[in-house]
Amino acid sequence: MPNTPDESGGNEAGCAAHLPILEELHPLSAEIEKLPGEMQAGLLRALQNYNVDRTRRRHTLDQIREVLEQLRLDMKYLIFDLEATRRERDDALRSGRGMGEEND
Repeated sequence: MPNTPDESGGNEAGCAAHLPILEELHPLSAEIEKLPGEMQAGLLRALQNYNVDRTRRRHTLDQIREVLEQLRLDMKYLIFDLEATRRERDDALRSGRGMGEEND
């Protein structure tokens, strides 16, 4: 099956929305365009809606992944800071005990 703009469904004239049809949907779009006009219009509209929804979900998922990566990094910094603070506290307590023993 050739993958020209007329047969792939990727042309804007055959689709109602702004996004081009995703590459993996071209064969389906080509089959839909072989149907009679009244069936074709509804199916192409449904295909374009699916395309828009899928693109939006992919974008949302990418944003979630990015936020999770940042959260993981922030958690690593927090754990590092917590461990450093505990070491400082323990050192200060040991120093304080040592000074208290010297004063006796």
